[in-house]
Amino acid sequence: MNINIYSSKHNMGEAAAQKAAEILKDAINNKGEANFVIATGASQFEFLENLIKINLINWSKTIMFHLDEYVGLPEDHPASFRKYLKDRFINKVHPGNFYFVQGDAPDPKQECERLNQIISQKKIDVSFVGIGENGHLAFNDPPADFGTEKPYMVVQLDEACRKQQLGEGWFKSLDNVPKRAISMSVKQIMKSKNIICTVPDRRKAEAVKNCFKGDKVSPDFPASILKKHDTCFVFLDDQSSIYLK
Repeated sequence: MNINIYSSKHNMGEAAAQKAAEILKDAINNKGEANFVIATGASQFEFLENLIKINLINWSKTIMFHLDEYVGLPEDHPASFRKYLKDRFINKVHPGNFYFVQGDAPDPKQECERLNQIISQKKIDVSFVGIGENGHLAFNDPPADFGTEKPYMVVQLDEACRKQQLGEGWFKSLDNVPKRAISMSVKQIMKSKNIICTVPDRRKAEAVKNCFKGDKVSPDFPASILKKHDTCFVFLDDQSSIYLK
């Protein structure tokens, strides 16, 4: 795992986007397409803003998979990750194909099966992820299931995770934050040939310390599993990395 720390004078999001573009371009050059997984949330704002500015990627030759989505939330809800991705990414770069997690599907487990069949046909070149204030990876809250082979599954969201979503301004009250989500599993994320993890802000510093300091890997700190990936690039800013210095 490669940990890169950027001061406030240097743009963490720009550096992460440049690495992402390099991986996508290489995949397209080598096999004619690039398959990638994309995250949402406040931690991805700066990264995605920089990524869409890079004009050297032939987005028509990319296939996008969606990392996670709340169960029961319609696409037009302000906190919907599908809305986030359409507004901030898809409508700007127009990937060749994309597969949303339909969180408001009538049967969430059946929706997981639909996605599992699709993604099992593809080798993922790169996953763009962040980590939560509780150390979660996607919506795999602690203690995370490191063992399941299912690419997507329905998960319960813990209170710390739900409070983070409230704190970031996506919902008006804690009662409005869904208690379940469809999430890509830890093992599926780890199958990616490359992983780019961007983690800005002081509020993530404790999680960064718990997940990335030392050699310990534990389901209690889900993102710590990234230390076992050979080509994971972690981009931190001077605030999120404060306990690593």
